[in-house]
Formats: sequence, C-alpha cells, structure tokens
Amino acid sequence: MSEIAETQLPGVGVRYDFTTEDGRRVGVIHRHGGRREMFVCPAGDPDTTALTMELTDDDAHTLVEVLGVSRVIEALHQLQQMEGLALDWLRVSDGSPYAGRTIGDARIRTRTGASVVAAIRGGAPHPAPGPEFRLEAGDTVVVVGTAGGIEAVRSIIASG
Repeated sequence: MSEIAETQLPGVGVRYDFTTEDGRRVGVIHRHGGRREMFVCPAGDPDTTALTMELTDDDAHTLVEVLGVSRVIEALHQLQQMEGLALDWLRVSDGSPYAGRTIGDARIRTRTGASVVAAIRGGAPHPAPGPEFRLEAGDTVVVVGTAGGIEAVRSIIASG
C-alpha cells in the first residue's frame, strides 16, 4: 500500500496525497470550512495537475464507497469477532457529563483499560484523538477494549 503524505497548507487546510504505482500523484485538499478538492498529476510531473475537481460531501462518500470502504467495514467486523477484544461505536448524548469536555477529563483509558481510537463528528472522522480532544454532544466515539471495558466507557459517557 502506498504511503499517504499529509501536508499542512497554511491558510488553506491540509493536503493528503500519494503516488500510484504508475507514478501519478493523487490527492485531496481538505480546505478550512469543509470544501474538498481532488487532484491527479501526470506521471513524472508532480507539480502539474491533469485533473482537479471539487467534491461535495455526497461525492466524497460515494467515491469512498466505490473505492472499497466495504473492505474496511469487513476488516472491522473481523476485528469485532476476535476473542477477548471488542470494538463499539458509542454516541455522546446531549445529557452526557462529558459533552463539551475532553477525553482526558473522562480518564477513559485509566478507568477502563479501553481506548478511544476515533471520533466521528458530523460525518467527519477524527482518527486517534488525543486526550485534549473535546467531545461534543452528537459525537460518536469508536472504542476498543474488552467487552467489560467498553461497557464501562458507555457508563462513563452516559453518567460520569
């Protein structure tokens, strides 16, 4: 699998790109404010774009599905079936004592042994959020640990 380069673009956003086996550079620019632009550069000339197009949220989701997100879901399903290891998606409710507070404030890993491996906010993933990541009502956190650890996280998020 190709390595994905992440480049901060000051005042613009973040560019993610990789080089295909035939030498083309393919990437997406995530602009501040949510716009996404996809680009393709011809082989041997990474500074010239052969194709540039803006992607709406629906376009991006459709492209991900076409490119094989189902393989990722299948891999997650297999992970869920491993003995002694559990994975779950937990929603942060409006009434959660941790809505508006950080993952570190909840001390999830210390209290349960489970880890928050991603957060999803408004359909946008936030992989590997650190303890400074502020949870908001409506977020979904992806948690990995033992079944008991995940149940403890569910309780913490719901009632503290």
